[in-house]
Parts: sequence; C-alpha cells; structure tokens
Amino acid sequence: MTKPLEGKLALVTGSGRGIGRAIALKLASLGSDIIVNFFRHRDAAEGVAKEIEALGVKVRVIRANVGDPDKVKAMFDEIARDFGYLDILINNAASGVGRPIMDIDVKAWEWTMDINARALLLCAQRAVGLMEGRGGRIVSISSLGSFLVWPSYTAVGVSKAALEALTRYLAIELAPKNIAVNAVAASAVLTEALKFYVKDEDMARHQATPAGRMVTPEDVANVVAFLCSEDAVMIRGQTIIIDGGASVVAPFASTGGMGQ
Repeated sequence: MTKPLEGKLALVTGSGRGIGRAIALKLASLGSDIIVNFFRHRDAAEGVAKEIEALGVKVRVIRANVGDPDKVKAMFDEIARDFGYLDILINNAASGVGRPIMDIDVKAWEWTMDINARALLLCAQRAVGLMEGRGGRIVSISSLGSFLVWPSYTAVGVSKAALEALTRYLAIELAPKNIAVNAVAASAVLTEALKFYVKDEDMARHQATPAGRMVTPEDVANVVAFLCSEDAVMIRGQTIIIDGGASVVAPFASTGGMGQ
C-alpha cells in the first residue's frame, strides 16, 4: 500500500532531538525521505537517522547552523547537488536567551531572532527554488509565547511572533506556486528545552491543561504531518495551536467562577 508521503523529500531543521525528532520520524513513517539537520549534537542526529532508516526510507544528516546565512547556503547547495528537489521544509530549529527585558543585550537579541525568525526567511528562499513545479509545504514551529507573556521569554516570544507574521506573508506570496505555508504553535512541551524556561516546581502547573496532560512532541508531529498532506492543501498562512485548550481558559477559571 502506497504511503501518503512516498517519494517526497523533507528537510527538518533541528531534528536531532525533541519535537524535530518526532516530526522527522512521523514524516518518515508516512513514506517521506528525510534530511536530518543539526548543529551541536551529532550523536543524537545520527541516532535519529538510524531510526529513520529502520522505517525503510532514505535519510541524510547535514550539520548547519540555520542562523548563519553561509551555513544555510551550504546546506541547500548540498541538497540541490545531491537531490535536486525538496518537497517539505519543516522550520523547527530554535534557540534563545531566557532573560528579563532589561537584561537582554544586542548579541542575545540577534542570536535569538536569527535562529528563530530569520532562519525561516533564509531557508524558504532557498527551498522555493527546489520546490518549483512540484508544489511544496513549509511548516514552522512556533510557541504560545508569540502572544502570551511568560517570564524571561521576551526575546523568544518576539522572535516567534515575527515567525508567525512571516508565515502569513510567505503563504500569500507562494500560493501561486502551490506551496502551502503554515505554522504550529504549541504550549509547554515536555522536552529538554522546556527545563531552560520552567523550574521543576512550576512543572505541575504547566501539566494542568484542560485535556489532562502536557502536549507531547508526537502531538505536534501529528499536526505537522497533516499540514504536509493533500488533505490540508487549502490551509494557508495559519498558525495552528496545540495546547490541550490551555490558551482559551481564563486566568480566573480555576477559582470556579467569574468573580463579582
């Protein structure tokens, strides 16, 4: 039986761990060949590649810092040379500096913006040339911090808001090329990265979603896979929220009433 993404090639940035790993494995399970991108953790990326190979698809591992224009160019030059096409770009790689606003310096700001927002621009500009005539899907991973305020999340939250705005502009400009562009914004997801922003004593509060559990990397991967499918072809420029209903609960809801 033919799998829905058989014959497709997907680049998943930052796919050595966490959400990126889950997305890469999900797309591979649906038949897509995968390019695993990483920057710092080669062993983890190679481990993901082995898991993908076991699913019966092709896999390539490419090291590149997506915040660096020269490294992005080199990565896409390799893809163009060795494959000549690309069907799916998952803009997942992320980083950031967790500091209060008054402690954010220019270096921290630029680092966060470059990896979380500019990377989408750079990767999309190169990906489009490889998607020409084939159609394509571009999906970015955002965060509820793009519109909800969390302590010490300023630089990341603003970069994610920029990411979502860029998603809308790309979606409209690329629509005539049959390239669908969307984003997924998740609430706190239980990964190593979460520990950078959430203290252990606060974890219980983050787990208390109306759905009764935290969002998992697999939850995010399932929605990303849907956005890459033909069933989602008319979804353009949207940011799909995955949070178990947490963002629609009023702050006073836990008190059991609306107050006076």
